[in-house]
Amino acid sequence: MKNAVIPRATAKRLPLYYRYLQVLHNAGKDKVSSTELSEAVQVDSATIRRDFSYFGELGKRGYGYDVEKLNNFFAKTLSEDELTNVALIGVGNLGNALLKYRFHQSNSIRVSCAFDVNEDLVGRIVDGIPVYPMTDMVEQISIQQIEVAILTVPQESAQAVTDKLVEAGIKGIMNFTPVRLVKPAAVQVQNVDLTNELQTLIYFLHHYTD
Repeated sequence: MKNAVIPRATAKRLPLYYRYLQVLHNAGKDKVSSTELSEAVQVDSATIRRDFSYFGELGKRGYGYDVEKLNNFFAKTLSEDELTNVALIGVGNLGNALLKYRFHQSNSIRVSCAFDVNEDLVGRIVDGIPVYPMTDMVEQISIQQIEVAILTVPQESAQAVTDKLVEAGIKGIMNFTPVRLVKPAAVQVQNVDLTNELQTLIYFLHHYTD
């Protein structure tokens, strides 16, 4: 890989490329062009070539990309060859739905534990995942060496819980709350605001219709 900073927009597209390459690989396809990829993933071919260029020479002019080699490359780049255990913080309606989701698009991601304040949930196994009390969160995350957490707690609790996650050694947080978290620079946060996404979709429907 070249010594270059990969733009966040590029990084967010990598799983999209990887999923389609898996489809091609499983179908026994040997090679694919940027134009074919573009049609499949709905990203223009120039952007795909630029995204790939950050990682060096992945294809050959006039040939395209070797599907197996590219699939293996992105598997390694996205750590698909390593199992990442994830903690879920907050087993409310959204948290419960995420437990059931099981991240079926990746065999390398597993929610291994959950935490909640609800005494009716604590101590239970929900969809195969043990639910611990919030008071055990720092200890359990440290013991299980978990570095990634999904945050689905009420917004008034988000920052305090984040502070505890940082204390426990969490390096990445997927934040489903509307709160913009204060955290150390070394901790990565991916904000997922479903309301904003829906409002953006509605805006495009009203202003960009053909």
